[in-house]
Amino acid sequence: MNILITGGSGFVGSNLTKFLLLRGHQVIAIGRSESQHRFDRENYHFVAADTTRKGPWQKELADADAVVNLAGATIFKRWTEKYKKKIYNSRVLTTRNVVEALPSGTTLTLCSASGAGYYGSRGDDVLNEDERPGRDFLAGLSMDWEKEALRASAKGARVAVLRFGVVLGKNGGAMAKLIPAFKLFVGGPLGDGQQWFPWLHLDDLMAAMVFVLEHPEVSGPLNFCAPNPVRNRELAQTLGEVLSRPSFMPAPAFMIRLAMGEFGDVFLGSQRTIPDKLVNHGFSFQYPDIRGAIRAIVEG
Repeated sequence: MNILITGGSGFVGSNLTKFLLLRGHQVIAIGRSESQHRFDRENYHFVAADTTRKGPWQKELADADAVVNLAGATIFKRWTEKYKKKIYNSRVLTTRNVVEALPSGTTLTLCSASGAGYYGSRGDDVLNEDERPGRDFLAGLSMDWEKEALRASAKGARVAVLRFGVVLGKNGGAMAKLIPAFKLFVGGPLGDGQQWFPWLHLDDLMAAMVFVLEHPEVSGPLNFCAPNPVRNRELAQTLGEVLSRPSFMPAPAFMIRLAMGEFGDVFLGSQRTIPDKLVNHGFSFQYPDIRGAIRAIVEG
């Protein structure tokens, strides 16, 4: 299968590229940094481009059997109005440009990222794919992002929108920030720690991506998260136990908001998402529980 990945030089994109190459697929990776995450393989091609702008990179879509749309500026930094616009445009404009470049009558599959932030902060509500969206910035972003992706169905594409939980893996993502804090004895829950934390081990994300690509009956919104979400306090406790470090240094909510502004609410929000559609279609998780996932990352 010839697979094009936008955001191909990011944490998820570079790991997914390696995963697909090892399984014999051809990969065209599009990213901003030509020097990062290069693979010296015949079936790999990298294109450096700003995907928020139309350009020659769009011609690469002509021969693709599938597109995995992962491009987006990190949300893990303080939000100014200018940076919120960058977060929004990097996702929505990229997706719009991908879809506009698809020919009418295409038969490709578009797997387009979204986020569990689609649901807003919902306390203890159990959130499957049919639940209503929230009303905050990330919810609005996710709705617009998904709307752009779903336009590809009018051209004949099969579209899956993937509402990612927090991706946990080695050498990047959330764990690259959490593990050093715990090793320095300053790890602990955020706020009161009662908020639900939607998460997914990187290995399961990549396996689920291939599962979607290989199962033509799967489409529409999919919660890309483990079947057992945990409260933030349990995450901190488990990480502390696996690292043999204390986990009792809470970060009060007012300090998080003071330090991070609006972005702080991302850490304090609660999404108890469950992957109903993946499970019902027969996908099996290698890491359904947080302890096994963290142990595999720390000890692997």
